Amino acid sequence: MFFETYQNELKITGIILISLLIIRFITNFTITKVARRNGINEARIRLMRRYITVTLFLIVILIEAFVFGAQFKDLAVIFSSIFAILGIALFAIWSILSNVTSGIIMFFNFPYKVGDKIEIHDKDFPIKAIIEDIRAFQLHLRIDNGDLVTYPNNLMLQKAVTLVEKDAIDEGIDAI
Repeated sequence: MFFETYQNELKITGIILISLLIIRFITNFTITKVARRNGINEARIRLMRRYITVTLFLIVILIEAFVFGAQFKDLAVIFSSIFAILGIALFAIWSILSNVTSGIIMFFNFPYKVGDKIEIHDKDFPIKAIIEDIRAFQLHLRIDNGDLVTYPNNLMLQKAVTLVEKDAIDEGIDAI
């Protein structure tokens, strides 16, 4: 009885899911191709793929709500309530969102990669270190004495940074 009642909606859902898989495949392929061409490590590629997949999934849920008969006014009430709650919560954690957003920006447009030795020109705490890892929230930097420094992504985009040496991680490992 369910399948007979919602036959057209289920056909449209099938088309939407197939379209989602195709779009996801093309997007993941493009991200991987751009990232490998720019020398970005595999962990960051997986992170960007995950962001894209979640975004596509949320878009599909919204489309499916319309397919199964939800009205715009009903969704507007639900989304305005959700956004009000999220707005309050996100305001409380704005620095985390700032770091994640900076991580996304750094994925697509960041002149340095893992293994490069950089100098961050910070008035209070200047750092000269090798980039060990670039994560969603912070960079892992190894300074000359062997200490690990985590540096927030949003500060990385706000401070002046100089490339001291390209692919310096090999020398740093040999020296230790």
